[in-house]
Amino acid sequence: QVQLVESGGGLVQAGGSLRLSCAASGRTFSRYDMGWFRQAPGKEREFVAAIRWIGGSTYYADSVKGRFTISRDNAKNTVYLQMRSLKPEDTAVYYCAADTFRPGAVLTTKPDEYDYWGQGTQVTVSS
Repeated sequence: QVQLVESGGGLVQAGGSLRLSCAASGRTFSRYDMGWFRQAPGKEREFVAAIRWIGGSTYYADSVKGRFTISRDNAKNTVYLQMRSLKPEDTAVYYCAADTFRPGAVLTTKPDEYDYWGQGTQVTVSS
């Protein structure tokens, strides 16, 4: 079992920056690929970014590529999402998720394939 707690959300003006953190506890954090997702009101949960449990390989949604950076510190059991050049359309509840590492598996963008989820943190970008 892994428990995930997000923090760092808030209200920011368009063009601003925020850094989200996701602290993990429970089973060995370093054995999980980690992802960030977001869900805006009335919309489905969508993939934002993911990072491999070892090696640091990353993958981003086209909508955030070049503006957001995912990183992790396995020693601190924490994954981060640095968000820059924020736009009003980035407004959503942001969730981190953990996907149990499976040999041969690739980073996934599908929410159903993640095993554990945090409670979410609200990000609001004003125009």
